[in-house]
Amino acid sequence: MDIQLRTEKPQDFPEIRELLIEAFADEIHSDHSEQDLVERLRSSLGYVPELALVAFADTELVGYILLTKITIQGAEAEYDALALAPVAVRPKFQNLGIGGQLIEEAHRRATELGFKAIVLLGHAQYYPRFGYQQASAFGIRLPFDVPDENAMVKELVPGALHGVAGEVIYPKEFFG
Repeated sequence: MDIQLRTEKPQDFPEIRELLIEAFADEIHSDHSEQDLVERLRSSLGYVPELALVAFADTELVGYILLTKITIQGAEAEYDALALAPVAVRPKFQNLGIGGQLIEEAHRRATELGFKAIVLLGHAQYYPRFGYQQASAFGIRLPFDVPDENAMVKELVPGALHGVAGEVIYPKEFFG
């Protein structure tokens, strides 16, 4: 199957919304509002248009990923990073590697743009294959209670998180 990846365009927004609703419909660890989160984040200061990607199989939109600017508030300084939320693939296209392609391309583009690290809340068995590690190993914590194994970070640049301990500060739009 030939998958094409590109940056989202405004004309994609309605179809992205539908995809997010469909992709998270049966997810038990979801509040089923990912589509609203994406719309809020697009209007936030954290939105980076180059890091909002869609995947197409022929003419069908089958996947989506969004990386948004965040900061990590340390004891003495703030550090810039990204949050990965969400990544989604239409159910009938899941388990074909499309999510992985979106993640790898988002990593590549983020690195090109000069970002050094990504934070996420996600499945502990899925994300480590892309280099994600428990955030707690770096002294990084999310601003809400989550199981330790689901709060993860990835260094896009080796050593980027050395000495960067603190709490993740999300754009206010993350919280509705």
